[in-house]
Amino acid sequence: MNQLSPYAAFFMRLAVGGVFLRHGIVKVHSGVPAVAGFLHGVGLPFATIWAVVLIAVETVGAACVLLGIFTRFWAACMAVEMVVAILAVKVPQAGNFELEGLLLAGAITLVALGDGPLSVAIGLKRGL
Repeated sequence: MNQLSPYAAFFMRLAVGGVFLRHGIVKVHSGVPAVAGFLHGVGLPFATIWAVVLIAVETVGAACVLLGIFTRFWAACMAVEMVVAILAVKVPQAGNFELEGLLLAGAITLVALGDGPLSVAIGLKRGL
């Protein structure tokens, strides 16, 4: 480990949180019915419920990850989402899942690293 290692979580949070937030904003603009329609089309049950969960993870969760608030929880949710995306969407369509694989790896890394020293949560703990 070197002096910069503790800050790895910050850069990973920016990358993973930023990509998820971008995709979440698109889903918000599309609306729950459109997202639910897509999920129903790939065969997921309770598509409307999962659409709301998906939008929440990709917007609220991504914003929290970017700020470093409850990073491990939201990153775990993102990791589960990526496993489902790979297995339910990409593999059956014989599609490339490079992005989903990288996001899965990044989310798992954030579960391991947590918020990191450059985060709102750490600032609040220190009394800033």
